[in-house]
Amino acid sequence: MTIDQFGAALAAAFGPECTAVVLYGSAAHGAATKGSDYNVLVIVRSLHGDALRGAAAPVRQWQELGHRAPLILTEAEWRSSRDVFAMEHADIAVRHRVLHGALPQLAPVANEDLRRQLEFEAMGALLHLRRGVLAIGHDPLRTLDFLVAAKGTVVTLLRSLLRVHGRDVPADVAAVLTAAAALASLDTTALADVIAHAQGARSIPPARAAEVLDGLHRMLKALVAHVDAMWHPDAPAVD
Repeated sequence: MTIDQFGAALAAAFGPECTAVVLYGSAAHGAATKGSDYNVLVIVRSLHGDALRGAAAPVRQWQELGHRAPLILTEAEWRSSRDVFAMEHADIAVRHRVLHGALPQLAPVANEDLRRQLEFEAMGALLHLRRGVLAIGHDPLRTLDFLVAAKGTVVTLLRSLLRVHGRDVPADVAAVLTAAAALASLDTTALADVIAHAQGARSIPPARAAEVLDGLHRMLKALVAHVDAMWHPDAPAVD
């Protein structure tokens, strides 16, 4: 099942109530690599249990291919979620690919909402990474798979960091890393290594897997501290 086939299947499942099916995130940016998520948003006029059950078969097939389930919102929820999903709204507004229908247009998100969600999501990514280390232990191959799966979330955080600071967000991922590193004094070397590994450009040897994971951990710690300091300048510096 391709992303276009999945979009068509969702539109058929929700029928006339389906306003839009859109692809967003790295795949819509043209930067999808191994392990990239296909982030799909479905907007419907109204939503009932029977409609969700009707969409279960194509979603289950999509998930069996290793993809995540779509984000499904009513039109009212989409309009009111700019504060809750500020990062997603900001990213979708800049770049998305319509698979069905037309995306309802909204006013830009508030920068305070964007910063608040960035802080929440950055801390969540940091804690997720730590839980991953506990689960993986010293297994280098599982560590590499974990790094590849985590990279998309981290790149999204860096894009949002640039937006919070009022900077343009480059389409090129390498340029995003460079701009974010300069802006927040981040060492993005580990993330760059993971991206190159996922693209097949430069593999990470298993013997270096733990080192790269530790580098990504340090970067996320620094990102959390930077975003927190934007509103709490007296917060202690990251160690």
